[in-house]
Amino acid sequence: MARIIAGTHKGRRLAAVPTDGTRPTSDRVKESLFSRLEGYNAIDDAVVVDLFAGSGALGLEALSRGARSLEAVDRAEPAVRTLRKNAAAFGEAVTVHKADALKHLSARSGEPIELLFLDPPYRFSEAELSSVLAAAAPQLHEAATVVVERDARAPEPVWPMGLRLFHSKTYGSTRIWLAEPV
Repeated sequence: MARIIAGTHKGRRLAAVPTDGTRPTSDRVKESLFSRLEGYNAIDDAVVVDLFAGSGALGLEALSRGARSLEAVDRAEPAVRTLRKNAAAFGEAVTVHKADALKHLSARSGEPIELLFLDPPYRFSEAELSSVLAAAAPQLHEAATVVVERDARAPEPVWPMGLRLFHSKTYGSTRIWLAEPV
C-alpha cells in the first residue's frame, strides 16, 4: 500500500488503484524525486496539477510537503473513486477531476501551474504524451517544474517549444525526466 513519505501527512496510507495498466510510483523513486524537487524549491506553496493521478500519491505527497493546491486528474472511474477517498483528508486544497488529460488542459482556467506531474499509464503513446505536454506548456508558471515518469525503456519525451529538459534519472524500471519553461 502506498503512503505519504514526509510532511504534515507523513505515514498516511493511501488506497491503491487497481494495477491494470497503471504504474504506481515506488516509495524509493518518490523519495528521491521529492528530495530533488525540494532542493529546487519546486514544492513550497506551489499550484500542482497531477494529470494521470491514479491514487494521487504524487500530488498528495506534494501537498503534504507544502504545496498550496492540487488538481488531480484521471479518466478511469476506479482511479477517480480512489482519488476522492485519498484526497478527503486534505480538504479543499484538492480538486479531483474525472477527465481526459488533454481535455482537462483545454478547459482549464485558473492560476498558472507551478508543478506538473505526468505519469501516464503503460498504454499511453509517445504522440499522446507530446500532445499533452504541448497543451500544458502555455499554462505553466515561468518557474514551473514538469515531471514526466515513464518506463525506463521509453524514449525521452518530445519537448514542445518553450520547455527544456534539465535533469533525468533512471531508477530500476522507472525513468524520470524534469523539464522547465525557457
